[in-house]
Amino acid sequence: MTSHVISPGPYRATKLWNEVTRLFRAGMPLRKHRQNFRHYASCFTASAAVDWLHQLLCNNSNFGPDVTRQQTVQLLKKFLKNHVIEDVKGRWGTEDLEDNNVLYRFPSTSPLKPIPCAAPASESRSIKKRPSFKDKEGFFRFRSTRRQEKETQENVDPALRIQQEGDNQPEEEQQKQRRELTVEDEQEIWRDITLTHLQRILDVPSLDEVLDHRYVNPQNIIHNMTKVNKHGVVTLDDKTNDLPDWVLSAMRSLANWPKYNGTQQSYPGFERDVFKTVSDYFYSLPQPLLTYELYELFINVLGVLQPQCERVAIEALQLCTLLLPPASRRKLQLLMRMASRISQNVDMPRLHPAIGTRTLMVHTFSGCVLGSAEECDLDELLATRLVSFLMDHQQSILSVPEYLLGAISDHIQYLRTSQVPIDSVSKTDKSDLVCPPLPVYTFCHQISGAEFEQQKLESSQKAMEELLEILVTDQNISEKDRRKKLKQFQKQYPDIYRQRFPSPDRESKTDNKPKIKPPLLNIKKTKAFSIRN
Repeated sequence: MTSHVISPGPYRATKLWNEVTRLFRAGMPLRKHRQNFRHYASCFTASAAVDWLHQLLCNNSNFGPDVTRQQTVQLLKKFLKNHVIEDVKGRWGTEDLEDNNVLYRFPSTSPLKPIPCAAPASESRSIKKRPSFKDKEGFFRFRSTRRQEKETQENVDPALRIQQEGDNQPEEEQQKQRRELTVEDEQEIWRDITLTHLQRILDVPSLDEVLDHRYVNPQNIIHNMTKVNKHGVVTLDDKTNDLPDWVLSAMRSLANWPKYNGTQQSYPGFERDVFKTVSDYFYSLPQPLLTYELYELFINVLGVLQPQCERVAIEALQLCTLLLPPASRRKLQLLMRMASRISQNVDMPRLHPAIGTRTLMVHTFSGCVLGSAEECDLDELLATRLVSFLMDHQQSILSVPEYLLGAISDHIQYLRTSQVPIDSVSKTDKSDLVCPPLPVYTFCHQISGAEFEQQKLESSQKAMEELLEILVTDQNISEKDRRKKLKQFQKQYPDIYRQRFPSPDRESKTDNKPKIKPPLLNIKKTKAFSIRN
């Protein structure tokens, strides 16, 4: 049964629900069963449905192999509640489902959920979107960006052309260009550049359908990127929003077990009690760490969690977690670090008698990391996949993206140098107001495996050619060492060596001809012996 990845976009959770429903109805084996001395055609047992659906979810790229059998049972319960399936007597909704031999069947009606139509542009948001910093009139207009005059003045001296363009601009526009950056302007730059990078990484035409811009606070982005300690963890100005000391002590004890036991004395089962204390605290928080407001955004990021798009998924989650409130980001960082260390610690005793440590970490904290304000059918499955990926790549995802920090800093510095106070214009030569061109940032595009192998081959061959050239031209190498290294290079990379020195190739062709050994040429033909002689 074929499945496809649900790409990022609006109503992704609903599309995933319909995809799983379609695959389940199309592929679940049906046969005749006997129950209570009666025969029922085209039905299946609950246990058989759990087996088949569990295998489907584990092999589906939208969910992954971390789906448990118990989660599959929970999903079948939701199928029964939403009339995707019914028992053989036609009951559904209020009935319960267990992993047993009770018979179920598919109803004749379509169980697919309708996908809501997008609202008109004028009615899509109840609150008007705040104007973007780049939309402010005149702010990004510079004297050297007029394309019409650029084509006609292509051969004119650049300094003279810029000076002429500055003279032709109205005084009002020049004043707008020369105003200084405000704190609000800088915050808009942080916000707009971050969202622009995120939109290009997700490869969506707009973020409006997956992110409510009202919940994007540029102060959170600035705090999360600039106020971090030496370990990369966010520091908080208000310590009342931080984790309590007793929770930090418990997490530190588990993360460094058994090296760190704290001041309390340990006893058999002590680590299980400490783990339960930590999990109870995180479930007592008023909302998940990724917040209800950003739920739809993280659900859409799950669309790029594919093996071939791992780097893209890491970069997307890097930017998404920057939008979190600093207190939530700090808690997420510490929780993922603790869970990752516990799952990799071979000295940690089993925290559950029947579940592995890594599986326990994923399924214990998935509910307190991702969740929606309203009950969603696939919350548990999607949260499991996201937390598993966060644990495996927490060091990269929850670090500050240096490329983004540099891009924002360079852009702000560039705009600061171009904003000249109005009263100082008369004292400054207009030719001195010329600024470097606005930096342009490009993004990588995914390539196929064949293209990657070809590029790898070409780059490695080019590197070898450069190495050969260094061996030939380097004056610091003695002739003896040069001949020795060239001989080694010729032996290991004969093709590259022949391209650089084609003459030995011709000599080798002549050397392949059979040669007569010189001693044989010196042997004289003896005369035949005769009695007459």
